[in-house]
Amino acid sequence: MIFGNAVPILRIFDEAKAREFYIDFLGFEIAWEHRFEPDLPLYLEISRGDCVLHLSEHHGDCCPGAALRIPVDDLQGFHRELLAKQYGYARPGIEEMPWGLDMSVKDPFGNRLTFTDD
Repeated sequence: MIFGNAVPILRIFDEAKAREFYIDFLGFEIAWEHRFEPDLPLYLEISRGDCVLHLSEHHGDCCPGAALRIPVDDLQGFHRELLAKQYGYARPGIEEMPWGLDMSVKDPFGNRLTFTDD
């Protein structure tokens, strides 16, 4: 029996803000997106490396306020990349923890992404 990687679904409320944060700031790429009709909620898959996330405007899919831990092989480099963008809504710092280094950032919808050097 083989299990695959879990794919978290994160609640979003504003498509433009989600794209600005996840694509422009964090550097994820859109794999695909879906709407049942042009004026209905968006559901999309984004990825960066092996990290795959689903973002959903559908209120029944999930609740805002999720917390994720995402391993990164070069946390210091990712930190420099983010700071160089001078994003107006987040300037994350790296925190030394007993298990290694963490860098947490909240998306515009209250979800917390903690990138770690695990």
